[in-house]
Amino acid sequence: MEMDKFVEDIKMNTLTFGFIGTGNMGGALAKAAAKAAYPVHMYLADFNAEKSLALAREIGGIPSTNQDIARKCQYIFLGVKPQIMADMLFEIAPFLLERADEFVLVSMAAGITIRDIQTMAGGKYPVIRIMPNTPVSVGEGMILYTVSEEVTPDMVKTFQEKMQCAGVLDLLPEQYIDAGCAVSGCGPAFVYMFIEALADGGVECGLPRDKALLYAAQTLYGASKLVLESKKHPGELKDAVCSPGGTTIAGVHALETGGFRNCAMNAVCKAHQKTKELGKK
Repeated sequence: MEMDKFVEDIKMNTLTFGFIGTGNMGGALAKAAAKAAYPVHMYLADFNAEKSLALAREIGGIPSTNQDIARKCQYIFLGVKPQIMADMLFEIAPFLLERADEFVLVSMAAGITIRDIQTMAGGKYPVIRIMPNTPVSVGEGMILYTVSEEVTPDMVKTFQEKMQCAGVLDLLPEQYIDAGCAVSGCGPAFVYMFIEALADGGVECGLPRDKALLYAAQTLYGASKLVLESKKHPGELKDAVCSPGGTTIAGVHALETGGFRNCAMNAVCKAHQKTKELGKK
């Protein structure tokens, strides 16, 4: 029955997604939703109208405004920075209040809780709070999400259907969202730095830059896939590469001498601390 209702909504042209903020993350999620199995009407708004217009042309969306999205869209993605979330929700709150139909607010702002969103929006509306990362733009993202008690199973099902092209979705209690974001949300930046560092090392050893970057990036991609598919602990996989008295264990020793794991852990903890600070502003 749920799928029948979903298909019927498509036929009736009632399934609408609106994106307020079409920057890197909002734009990437809009592109992912546009690739879903069933089409959806996509409304796009950004303070830079040229940006939303360009995205609309790319994915077949409809250039719009914050107010128009608040009036008509069933899923309203809030893709603005945490610092301006309150002002944006204050602006659209009257239009949300006027609605008699169901809609869902989908927030991707770091540090801002479901309760914060409902307070800023002026009502106990259904809220899905998500923490995506930049690899959603290539369909390999990690999307953490948590839902308010007002969100129905049908709402979650539709959200999952539309976001599955963005990557892996994982339901997480809200109390863990900020910590999860420090790993998966901020993690890509740390990984890019490691790829660059590996490539720099290769260049110092005589490799051409393009070759060094290819080897470093593919190595991280393959190693990550092996962790996920083998289900083995990373330490076990690391040990399998380190032959006694060999080259790899010498490199591991060098990383440990430089405090590699300590630095990585500190990076996650500092990112988590900053996320908490953003939520208090």
